[in-house]
Amino acid sequence: MDIKIIKNPAPSQKPDEESLGFGLTYTDHMFIMDFNKTQGWHDARIVPFGPLALHPAAVVLHYGAEVFEGLKAYRGADGTVRMFRPVDNIRRMNASAERLCLPLLDEKDAMQALEEFVRLEQDFVPHKDGTSLYIRPFMIATEPNLGLHGINEASFIIIASPSGSYYKEGIAPVSIMIETEDVRAVKGGTGYAKCGGNYAASTRAGERAEKLGFSQVLWLDGVERRYIEEVGSMNVMFKISGRIVTPDLIGTVLPGITRRSIIELLRDENYEVEERRISVDEIIEALENGELEEAFGCGTAAVVSPIGKLVFNGREYVINNNEIGSLTGHLYETLTGIQWGRLEDKKGWTYRV
Repeated sequence: MDIKIIKNPAPSQKPDEESLGFGLTYTDHMFIMDFNKTQGWHDARIVPFGPLALHPAAVVLHYGAEVFEGLKAYRGADGTVRMFRPVDNIRRMNASAERLCLPLLDEKDAMQALEEFVRLEQDFVPHKDGTSLYIRPFMIATEPNLGLHGINEASFIIIASPSGSYYKEGIAPVSIMIETEDVRAVKGGTGYAKCGGNYAASTRAGERAEKLGFSQVLWLDGVERRYIEEVGSMNVMFKISGRIVTPDLIGTVLPGITRRSIIELLRDENYEVEERRISVDEIIEALENGELEEAFGCGTAAVVSPIGKLVFNGREYVINNNEIGSLTGHLYETLTGIQWGRLEDKKGWTYRV
């Protein structure tokens, strides 16, 4: 694929690595590639970062036809810039695009776009421990048409943001409220797709939980309101009597890349991992009889987020004395070690730019 590059004539000053937030500053360029039914994907280009021109009737603005991904580029101690499992992100994006009737990407073209874009912006990959360059590929339906039908025009775009450490004061357990009113997804819907509508619909419950002093909500299924699904925007795992239990992928849970990586690491270390339906009753019973040893969320942003407290129907349950479990800490150190190049990547997960 031929990618046209137009350099930004006014490059920005690199942000202070001591005060990086998340998604607050952006690199100097963005990748754009357009699609229509006649030409397919075409006009791949890297151009100066800036506003997009969209017709007021663009399908994305009215019917939410968009999908996105999130991955990171890390600068190792040796200065090498690495992306973590980028091909998996491309494949998941195609799965999301198929669900929303958006055009699919050629894997090789998408990888070329990611690599050339990150290579051009590699000076924005921060050096400070725990920091990274957050990469946001996304696809939007751009056709100006208020009729609800198949999508004929779209754009694939990549932007990036230097980001600080998720844990500014060190990894620490969080308090989670089990949500009993709103639901995140139902089978046959878009729960497994990484699309904005899923996140917009979850905001109300998240705000309610935050006002009550909780970090996130733990979602239950949308039919019986009984089975565990996700925690906030992350997958969730429980260590019960030495076994690792996590909700299975039945179309309502995002197939997390961090989730998949952790399951592979656990099985390599001979842990028994069960991917199955988990009722909230089972979790509460395990908490009450002392069998629930650890719980954590996992995802790109935090990698691993230990859960110290669960609240259900007004009752608070403390997990592992509200301390980081040994397995949770081990998984965090192992994954981040691979991502930043401190540990050998025996899995071939990292992609050197």
